[in-house]
Amino acid sequence: MNRAQSWEGSELAPDIAQAKDLADRTLTGDRRAIARSISLVEDGDPLAGEVIRLLFPHTGRAIRVGITGPPGVGKSSLISGLIKAVRAEGRSVGVVSVDPSSPFTKGALLGDRIRLTEHFLDTGVFIRSMGSRGHLGGLAETTMEAVMVLDAAGKDVVFVETVGVGQSEIEVIGISDVIILVLMPGSGDSIQALKAGVMEIPDIIVVNKKDHPQAEQMCDEIGAMLCLSAAHKEWMPPILSTQAQLDEGVTELWLAVEDYVARQRASGELERRRARQLEQEVFALALQQMERHLRREAGSNLVLADILAQVARREVDPLTAQERILTEVFGVSPVD
Repeated sequence: MNRAQSWEGSELAPDIAQAKDLADRTLTGDRRAIARSISLVEDGDPLAGEVIRLLFPHTGRAIRVGITGPPGVGKSSLISGLIKAVRAEGRSVGVVSVDPSSPFTKGALLGDRIRLTEHFLDTGVFIRSMGSRGHLGGLAETTMEAVMVLDAAGKDVVFVETVGVGQSEIEVIGISDVIILVLMPGSGDSIQALKAGVMEIPDIIVVNKKDHPQAEQMCDEIGAMLCLSAAHKEWMPPILSTQAQLDEGVTELWLAVEDYVARQRASGELERRRARQLEQEVFALALQQMERHLRREAGSNLVLADILAQVARREVDPLTAQERILTEVFGVSPVD
């Protein structure tokens, strides 16, 4: 069962006592409870809805950092270095790494568990790999809820690493307080890697593997593109160079993250950004419920079945059909 088969309206009533016990243990930072809560969310288990309801009032404290960029640029190595920087301050860390899933088996390699092994024995770090399960946009469908679990569990900083699929990674905006775009010189035409859809989302830009001969040139090209972009009139993302595997420039990157979050918090933009993200999540869940309702009703609702049959016979076009569904099935007026 996936989230489209939502917890709400399920025929399986959640065990409230079990959910409360799991939520209580998650709030204390119990690692097994955290893992169990995220697994329930991933599987769309009816119990997950009650757990999230109990945890949600305790969220909103963690700094959420989205790490995005093309595959192979060193995102996982960079996160490893950032974890060290955060832990050096005595703060706890959560990591959600989303790996691409096979379009056939829906299985995933979950390779970030391999790349972040040096942190596994650190009780102040919780790492969770999730398969995208065919979901487009660089994130798994339940990433937001997984981040909420780690936030409620008391993690001070939560890093979210996306699949690395290019322009469709803009979904990371919906769950992050600050977005880091990681790029690498010498991986082909750098301008191709800086398409508008990706360049409009970062708050900080990192050119990793700064020892590469083309690193400085790439930084200059990025700077020139940012100067021409209308999207960055209020905030010009700093361009930083790192050598993640040697931890060079990583501390400076973390300081840039803290500075950006502090500025956003002081201006009130952080609160407004989080409010927009939650609104987006509510809309997404509502749309999934509407789709589920329509699919369930397609075989039994005579009005809906007739509209779909007319479309199949090409007597009614899809645009007219959706207007009729809104008015005749849901009883609402279409909005332009």
